[in-house]
Amino acid sequence: MTRRLVLTADDLGREQGTSVEIARLAAEGAITASTVIVVAPGADVAASAVARAGVAPRLHATLSSERGLAAWRPVRTAASLVSDEGTLPFDPAEVGARADAADVAAELEAQLQRLLGWGIRPLALDSHAGTLYGLTGRPFIAEALELASRHGLGFRLPRDPALYLGGALPAAAAALHASGVAAADALGVPIPAAIATNRMPAAQLGGYEGLRDGYLRILGALPEGTSEIFMHPAPEHAVAGPDGIVRTWELALLRDDRFRAAIDAEGIELVDGW
Repeated sequence: MTRRLVLTADDLGREQGTSVEIARLAAEGAITASTVIVVAPGADVAASAVARAGVAPRLHATLSSERGLAAWRPVRTAASLVSDEGTLPFDPAEVGARADAADVAAELEAQLQRLLGWGIRPLALDSHAGTLYGLTGRPFIAEALELASRHGLGFRLPRDPALYLGGALPAAAAALHASGVAAADALGVPIPAAIATNRMPAAQLGGYEGLRDGYLRILGALPEGTSEIFMHPAPEHAVAGPDGIVRTWELALLRDDRFRAAIDAEGIELVDGW
């Protein structure tokens, strides 16, 4: 049995504290991949720092802003993508409700071209806040796969979503997922065997040990093939609200000797792409 793992730090460029720590993780060899929000201020500097550390950031396709931060602007201005202020909406559900597929496709291309313009060639793309996957309304999986196919990129769409969800998909979502996997295979777009991340709030985890134990269980459950664990590491106080402490715990976990020892004990090979 061969199990490989892409260990990813998401949200590079979100704000300076997160960007600094992800660059440090890359330099330490604590991650094998990262994803960058190219519409965020300073994302070019952050992406270049991580690339210099030997990790080429992937495209974290972004169609919504994030509460607690100044609203982001798309690379291309399209009425179906922006609020009255010309910025990406804070509520991801607005993307699913309002966005035009052609506008989404053009924005994805523009975001990729911005990243390429920084001299960074990504291995794959994925979706910030789940807006491409239909988690917040209308899906844009077809547009993402078309972009990935044209540019030779992978796409974060798990062949088996059970590890991420903790169970089976509802029937309608299962049909959408199956069609997406079939389309990826038909287009020759690489997708991971499985993906996983912590989805529990701090109160439910109970503390850092609860988070670590959850990720240790995930390592044991990784299937054969190449999977991805993605985290959202950030320093203390970089992210407001209850999610902030979970991000701080994930930052600590990526430097935790017990976590690294578990990867070795499971015989999992760390790689940069699937």
